[in-house]
Amino acid sequence: MIASNKRKILVTSALPYANGPIHLGHLVEYIQTDIWVRYQKMCGNETYYFCADDTHGTPIMLTAKKLNLTPEALIEKIYEEHLKDFSLFEIKFDNYYSTNSKENQYFSETFYKKAKEKGYIYKKKVKQLFCPHDKMFLPDRYVKGICPKCGAKDQYGDCCEKCGASYRPIDLIEPKCAICGTIPIEKEEDHIFFKLSAFSSWLEEWLETHTDESIKNKMLEWIQAGLKDWDISRDGPYFGFRIPDEENKYFYVWLDAPIGYISSSYHYFKKHNLENRFDEFWSKDKEKKTEVYHFIGKDIIYFHTLFWPAILNTADFRTPNKVFVHGFLTINGEKMSKSRGTFIKAQSYLKHLDPQALRYYFASRLSNSIDDIDLNFDDFIFKYNSDIVGNIANIFSRCAKLLETLNNQLSKNVNQEGLSLIESILSKKKVILQQYEERNYHKVTKMIIELGSEINKYISEKEPWNQIKTNIEEARQILTNALNAGWLLSIYLKPILPSFCKGVETFLNVPFEYPKDFGLLSQNIQTQKFLPENHKINPYKHLASRITKEMVENMFKEEQKEILETSKLESNQKYITIEDFSKIELKVGMIIDAREVEGSDKLLNLILDVGEEKPRNVFAGIKKSYNPQELIGKKVIAVTNLQPRKMKFGISEAMILATGKENNLSLITVEKDVNAGSIVK
Repeated sequence: MIASNKRKILVTSALPYANGPIHLGHLVEYIQTDIWVRYQKMCGNETYYFCADDTHGTPIMLTAKKLNLTPEALIEKIYEEHLKDFSLFEIKFDNYYSTNSKENQYFSETFYKKAKEKGYIYKKKVKQLFCPHDKMFLPDRYVKGICPKCGAKDQYGDCCEKCGASYRPIDLIEPKCAICGTIPIEKEEDHIFFKLSAFSSWLEEWLETHTDESIKNKMLEWIQAGLKDWDISRDGPYFGFRIPDEENKYFYVWLDAPIGYISSSYHYFKKHNLENRFDEFWSKDKEKKTEVYHFIGKDIIYFHTLFWPAILNTADFRTPNKVFVHGFLTINGEKMSKSRGTFIKAQSYLKHLDPQALRYYFASRLSNSIDDIDLNFDDFIFKYNSDIVGNIANIFSRCAKLLETLNNQLSKNVNQEGLSLIESILSKKKVILQQYEERNYHKVTKMIIELGSEINKYISEKEPWNQIKTNIEEARQILTNALNAGWLLSIYLKPILPSFCKGVETFLNVPFEYPKDFGLLSQNIQTQKFLPENHKINPYKHLASRITKEMVENMFKEEQKEILETSKLESNQKYITIEDFSKIELKVGMIIDAREVEGSDKLLNLILDVGEEKPRNVFAGIKKSYNPQELIGKKVIAVTNLQPRKMKFGISEAMILATGKENNLSLITVEKDVNAGSIVK
């Protein structure tokens, strides 16, 4: 419920990982959170929005190595890109920080030492995967394989991106080194564990009031199945914070990443001389005075509703009041995919489309459930053009054209007709604010559009374009009523479309001393503020432009172009992985017959025994280098799992290896007495 007294609220979004750009899937969460934060601030609540880049772990090292950068240089570059993207989508943090900071290191070490003092930290030997080729233990992101829970292929060694299961690298089925593709071996090494299992009963109780019902039930399943203690250490090489008093041990990224919420808030409060606020928000004994909320995606529920509250409790920090969870984003009904060009980056979108359109569309689809959200672009085009351009913006544009002929000046005041129209708008205040509070933005947008239709209907029925011909003041009065109603309606829309509503305020020349928040909207029509008597408005500037199918198609082309360029770049690289090479089947083949091919200057037709029941037919371009008769009996190396190739002379069923140029080729032969069909290693 909305409290009558001013609340103190701290809000976070999950930290975006600093090894790649922001994409539309990320933006669901940040737009959802930003709308809620703007709503709280417009209610007059003291609200702070904190976030940071998640900068540690093996993927950062791998990406930096690939780009020939240091991890520090990479995360600095990504930080600037992330901040720019968020800003252009009007996501307004009070502080956006980095987990690779001195504050985060301090709090990570503090949490660890507290847990150690209380007996929740211990060591035990664990079997780990070790790459014999690279001579190193393989941390979670250095190994890939099949998820042990759901069977999804190509998953990293810490958690499954498909089912959300958390596990150890050694639990993977058919693991391979992510660097070289080598099958790793098992070795034992000491690791450091946090006793998560000791918190089972406490977490069951905590979940009752700090998560929604569906999330609580899912997490209770995990608890009842038996919580495993948490491996919080990783062996070097690892980009992160060293664990105090340990040799070559680093904090696992999922220990210091959520601590980034605390570090970002500490950095802000200290910078603004508000250290007492930090204490109010994070001290366990003061948690009843303040509120903390986390917004996350459903893929990281485990970390935020089991591990995170347990370690907060251990360190004597307060836990969040609620963890709000949203679903994934699908594009046109399908999972986002790089290969299909639907893994759309924020920058690709911004080159072609208005960020306000995405904010509005997400809001029109978002509720407080964890259902996935589909970005259907046909619906996206229709909805924005219809709801915002054709409805809300239309109120102001159609009035502006007529008012220009009346010197842009309003009437003395809103008359009774106008008051009835505005009363309808004000009557929805309580329910609209309640739906914002409960994160049911789709219900908010529906009510706003219905009220916008009422205003447009009023304008159409009153026909000011006809009235202006015979009764100028009557036309002015109609426009005055409609613009006042439209202005007050725009206040409801402001958390979703801040720039659009600022444009409305600029156009209507709203006096600077007027409230710019929900306090402007009175429950009593008698006390409601309106634009001043005989108020003069500014020349109209475009508030929203229509979206076309061509704009969307160009955005998709942008993504496809980048995919093709990346693919071309990768195909031009001279290196392949051991995994690529392992797909090639090389066998010893004995040439049992050889003859010239009639009509060809280059080819010889070879019959090759590769140890199978039936010999292989092969066409080889070696005619200028070899006499057919001298080849019979030679043992060569052949690629035997190559797709058969249909030629005009027949079908070639393998390829033999040779070196040199066309007129001077030399077959790669086998000197020792090796049987035909032997595998070449």
